[in-house]
Amino acid sequence: MNSLSTLTERIQAAFAAMSPQFQQSARYVLDHADQVPLLSMRQLAAQAQVQPATLLRFAQSLGFGGWAEFKAVFTQALHGQGARRYADQARAVVRNRNKEDRLAQALTAQMDNLALLREVNEARLPQAISLLAKAKRVFVAGFRASFAPAFSFHYQYRLFRPSIALLRGESGTLDMDLRALQKGDVLVLFGFAPYSQEAVLAHQAARQADAQILAICDSLLAPIAQQADATLLFGTDSPSFFPSLVAAQALVEVLLEQVLAKAGSRAVSGIELLENQLHQSGAYWK
Repeated sequence: MNSLSTLTERIQAAFAAMSPQFQQSARYVLDHADQVPLLSMRQLAAQAQVQPATLLRFAQSLGFGGWAEFKAVFTQALHGQGARRYADQARAVVRNRNKEDRLAQALTAQMDNLALLREVNEARLPQAISLLAKAKRVFVAGFRASFAPAFSFHYQYRLFRPSIALLRGESGTLDMDLRALQKGDVLVLFGFAPYSQEAVLAHQAARQADAQILAICDSLLAPIAQQADATLLFGTDSPSFFPSLVAAQALVEVLLEQVLAKAGSRAVSGIELLENQLHQSGAYWK
């Protein structure tokens, strides 16, 4: 079920046997397919006049693990027609500048993104943690706006893992940097729509080198999630002009907390040693 047309056919085939609430959900998402990628599950449920839990169960009844996977089908269809441009969203922000509930809308979107992290990643986290624990070396990459969570992941993980490198691709050297990938390595690759060419290049290089890939992205249909060895998902919904990275940063923190827990006392000793060195070197203002 990797296209909106296929999903539509399945919904139509099952429609007669659905409960009234599921039928109401089905009508709304099919009649407003362009809104599904742009609204949170809570916002969409309010528009469809059903409970958010109903939308979630509706998606699960169609074989999806959660709302993010269901939403990804609509997101991919929208991107296939041309991803929504930041300028279009910016115009909407300006049009709505006099609305009194802008702060509430923004915070609600962020809370929805955070709430979805557990739903879509709870079963996926153990595989990601195991992948990192077994890696000979870890390479981290995120380009353009995705550089922020990638840098945060690298900075924190480096506190207790020396065998980690951040791929920057500065001065047009990405292709040379990617040659370092080998079998036994893991590439942690961050990305969200619209996906950068550099991220796709890094994904291809990892596959060619027989390295493993942990994709941390916004959709199972993302090009960097294809043939990935493990995938973690985050939502980017926002009423602002730019996709939100709040959930991506939260996911970085959740993942590394569990990676550290698995690594144990040796990792703690590494953090303590490095922390002492930083203080002794005068890295922090006293």
